[in-house]
Amino acid sequence: MAEEVVLLDFWPSPFGMRLRIALAEKGIKYEYKEEDLQNKSELLLKMNPVHKKIPVLVHNKKPVCESLVAVQYIDEVWKDKCPLLPSHPYERALARFWADYIDKKIYDVGRKVWTTKGEEQEAARKEFIECLKLLESQLGDKPYFGGDTLGYVDVVLVPFYSWFDAYETYGNFSIEAECPKLVAWAKTCLERESVSKSLPDQKRVTEFISQLRKRIGVE
Repeated sequence: MAEEVVLLDFWPSPFGMRLRIALAEKGIKYEYKEEDLQNKSELLLKMNPVHKKIPVLVHNKKPVCESLVAVQYIDEVWKDKCPLLPSHPYERALARFWADYIDKKIYDVGRKVWTTKGEEQEAARKEFIECLKLLESQLGDKPYFGGDTLGYVDVVLVPFYSWFDAYETYGNFSIEAECPKLVAWAKTCLERESVSKSLPDQKRVTEFISQLRKRIGVE
């Protein structure tokens, strides 16, 4: 029986991009279903009744929710090609730690950069840069976070690169000036088709953020 893989997603979501990259790395064909988050589909509400959020991976009619969980699921189910998590338990634990750090910090702190003004924005910008510099120090001189090949932490973090222009535009700073190695790492990731085809254009994301700012009354 052929496997049925469906991804419920929303194009600018960095969380959804993680699943797109992981599926592409594994060479898994899937049906992509774009969600309108202002008018969520019955399928989304049925597949993720707890959080009612995207992304949701639906594998043979069974939903897997939360992007970190779903990426690990993809890695475990299709384990024969392009493993994302390290094989050693300690290295795997480290990868999960940094993925958890990214999940808890980057989106929320980054959001403050484009939704606030004045002193609050300055504090958010400072914290955001500190978070990126910490990640940059963890990357070191390696091409990828796990070493020589694209891995779990890369898949978790690189989607935010598509949001960098928006952070810079509304936060009035340069990520490349602050974290050149991190930007170089992102460009290395983008050399992979799985990444380049999964990430939307930065300017398109910035326009989306501009519309969001108007909607929430920041502009």
